[in-house]
This record gives sequence, C-alpha cells and structure tokens, in this order.
Amino acid sequence: MKSLHARQAPLADTGYQLAVLSQAEVAGAHLPAFAHKLRESGLLPLRPSGLAVMQINVGKMCNQTCRHCHVDAGPDRTEIMTRETMQLCLTALAQTDISVVDLTGGAPEMNPDFRWLVEQISALGRETIVRCNLTIIVANKKYHDLPEFFAQHRVRVVSSLPHFSAGRTDAQRGEGVFERSIRALKMLNEVGYGVEGSGLSLDLVYNPSGAFMPGNQASLEREFKQRLGREYGIVFNSLLTITNLPVSRFMEYLLETGNYESYMEKLIAAYNPVAAANVMCRSTLSIGWDGQLYDCDFNQQLDLPVAATAPQHIRDFNEAALNDRSIVINQHCYGCTAGAGSSCGGATT
Repeated sequence: MKSLHARQAPLADTGYQLAVLSQAEVAGAHLPAFAHKLRESGLLPLRPSGLAVMQINVGKMCNQTCRHCHVDAGPDRTEIMTRETMQLCLTALAQTDISVVDLTGGAPEMNPDFRWLVEQISALGRETIVRCNLTIIVANKKYHDLPEFFAQHRVRVVSSLPHFSAGRTDAQRGEGVFERSIRALKMLNEVGYGVEGSGLSLDLVYNPSGAFMPGNQASLEREFKQRLGREYGIVFNSLLTITNLPVSRFMEYLLETGNYESYMEKLIAAYNPVAAANVMCRSTLSIGWDGQLYDCDFNQQLDLPVAATAPQHIRDFNEAALNDRSIVINQHCYGCTAGAGSSCGGATT
C-alpha cells in the first residue's frame, strides 16, 4: 500500500479533505457544525488552559503504511525535520516550564537526528514520550538497540498495537506486523519496560479497525493484559484508547466503504461536553516537521495552523501569545469529544 501522496489520490489534498468535512448535508443527513456544539457547552471560543506538552512531529517517513494513518506516513514520504529546526524547538522549550515532549512521526526513530534530540531533551530535564510503532525496532539492525537507548534516557514508550490478535492487527497495519510487534515488545520487556518497579513506562495504544468508537478503556486494558500476558508473556503499564478521526487515510476508508455519514453521526451523537472541556489541544502545542505551529497533530495533517494572532513558526515562539490564542476547530474535532473523549493520552473522562 502506498500513501495518498504517492498515489496522487484526491484526499492527498488537504483542501479536498476540508471540503468533505465541511459538508453540512451528506446523503440527506444534517451534520451540525462543531462550533455549534461548543457554543451550547459554553466553550466557544475554545481557549488554551496552559502549555504542558510540546508535541513534535519529526517527519512523515515510516517503515509502515497503515490503513488508518492520519499522517499519511510511509516509506515514500521524505518530509523530515532538520537538526536546525530541532534546535529551535529546544530553544523554545528551555524558555518554558513545559514538562513533557512528545515525539511522533511517521516513525520518529527514522529521523537521523532522533537520538540527538532525545539526548538534548533529557539534558533539559524534561520527560520524553516516543510514539513507537514497535516494528521499527526489528526492522533493521541499526534499530535493535532502541530499547536500551530508551531505557538509558528514561523515555516513556507509547506503542501502537490495535489488537491482541494477529488477524485484526495485520488487517489495519500490514501483513506480519503483529508478529514483529510481539518480538519488539519482548525486547522492551527484557530491558525492564512495563515491568513493575522498573520506572520504565510502556503503554499500548488501541484504536478501532472499523467505523466504530473504542470500547471502555479500563475493560480493554484488562483484556489486553490478560491475553498478552497469558499467550506471549508480555507486560505493559497502560492501554490508551484513541478514536479514529475522519482524516486522511481513515477518511478514505470511510468514503470507500460508505461509512462516512454514519460514522460522523455516531461521533456527533456521542458528543460529551466534559470531554470537550478536556481536549488535548488546550494543553498541547503541535510542531510540524518544518517548524510550523498547530493546535494538534490532526490540525497539522489538515494544514490548519494556529490562529493568525499567534506565532506561526517555532522560531517566533511566544508562550504568552500562544496561551492567548483561540484554538482552530473543524468537524474532525468531534472525534476527540465523543464518548469518554480521545487524546494522545487516551480517554479524557
């Protein structure tokens, strides 16, 4: 499977995606504007609650091409963050009390300066999260020592594993992904990740394989721990449930299967004002591979930068101005406010 970008698919154009999202009438169904729901909840305009997380997308290059990927990442993507831009991020970080830096991609480990960036963040005394797809650890011998590197710098590893069965995982992420993921998880366990008392945190991420919302996070965590422990001897700390947002390749899946309208209706019907008050964009700043600033990683992939009143690039970072901005919203935001809520840290309520 190639990325939308490589296939020159219509949805590779973010303007086309936004046009789909903006349709108020789809097959006769009325889809109310997200802003209307926020207004009813007393949350419009949506404002930051204070920066706590700096999320950095270090590039769209990835060793996988997953069916649901909102980044449209893959081996054919060449966008990559330079060390110069990384240094701008570090300079901005040093000016703040932001305690967590969340590194994502693509496969962030494929950036040639990835390890240097982790070392610099560690030197600043901030917690580092790495969004690891697991298979990168066993993809090439140059990555085989990543578990030891992560442990050395006390990196929190957040890993994608859509299911505890090979069939459902491979259907979403590619043939053989489950087997390679299990191998990588065992390597992480061997250096202490997920082991009680080690202080090395290993979290798994579950997102549905179809046009439905995730189940109860606590119940799924218990089931994952039982099955992975019993069948593979694997341990981990927490399971995070994330709702698939109608963006990029997941939007393509919804449109191709005729599920777009019904999926949007499900998200809208499940709108939760408590989840809306806790959305991750209120405490997170998203930085693109080129240094552009966004309210969240999903807005980044839709080319929706922060409000024009705020700095647009990390070189112009100004925490006060960013905390004073209005957060840019669109219809995809329903995904973060449905049911128990969804964020890069899992359910929000």
